[in-house]
Amino acid sequence: MKGTIQMGQLIELTSADGFRFPAYMAEPAGKARGAVVVLQEIFGVNSHIRSVADSYAAEGYLAVAPATFHRVKQGVELGYTGEDMNAGIALKSAVEALPAPGVMADIQAAVNDAARAGKVGVVGYCWGGLLTWRTACLVSGVSAAVPYYGGGVTTPEETARKPKCPVMAHFGERDHWIPMDTVRAFAKAQPDCEVHVYAADHGFNCDQRGSWDAPAAKLARERTLAFFSRHVG
Repeated sequence: MKGTIQMGQLIELTSADGFRFPAYMAEPAGKARGAVVVLQEIFGVNSHIRSVADSYAAEGYLAVAPATFHRVKQGVELGYTGEDMNAGIALKSAVEALPAPGVMADIQAAVNDAARAGKVGVVGYCWGGLLTWRTACLVSGVSAAVPYYGGGVTTPEETARKPKCPVMAHFGERDHWIPMDTVRAFAKAQPDCEVHVYAADHGFNCDQRGSWDAPAAKLARERTLAFFSRHVG
């Protein structure tokens, strides 16, 4: 039944190289209409990311949020202070420095596991937005991808990638991490991607951050749910 979920729980997944890592899983109360893999910000699979997964489960999807820091540090759950941000940036840099495929193997494992519920969509925020974009281009078995304010997505290197599934991207026009001229260049280079810009800052979807923007978050979520309804189920 839409609007209710079973209790979320931690599960263990295994990548192709044998690496084992945890993921938060939230299940819908009834039969799943598909699955959504939720990719964390630089703050870990914290209470906000778990609530995002819960919210997709409440819409009828099996939601899986893999711990994408696990290869460099276990059990990361940060808040949103300046100190937390510095810690998260350092962890992100450590993961980005891993030899290929690095964390993409873990995301592939999460997608493979989620596929038991049907088609799989991927949504990610901040660094998770960048990973969502890469997932659309590199990971198999993905039916739709929605990066939110993915830092790095609009760099020339990332813009040159070719997605293998439909993509909807959300950006904030006041985001000082992602200049608007690079967003426009990305949209021009990726005409098949649905790009939306909001009068908001970086992190506008997160109600635990000072940059939370309720109207932008609501509209982006409505668009994302409609997108997943079209492409995932």
